[in-house]
Amino acid sequence: MSIIATIIIGFLIGLLARFLKPGNDNMGFIMTTIVGISGSFLGSYIGQFLGIYRVGEPAGFIGAIFGAILILLILSSLAKRKS
Repeated sequence: MSIIATIIIGFLIGLLARFLKPGNDNMGFIMTTIVGISGSFLGSYIGQFLGIYRVGEPAGFIGAIFGAILILLILSSLAKRKS
């Protein structure tokens, strides 16, 4: 059940990150979910490393969104270099 919850939360975080980041990101359901899940891990580890919050705090959700936005920025810069 936790894998399904991770996928659902990752998708929601990916959607929020795509909504908050300006620009057009052409990606589907699977890529949005992957960006959300990886952004969650990235934001969580950075926030905990810097001591901003601990595991289980609500600030982790905001950190996950910032992590997903960071990954979206990296992906869009890589796409611009490729084209």
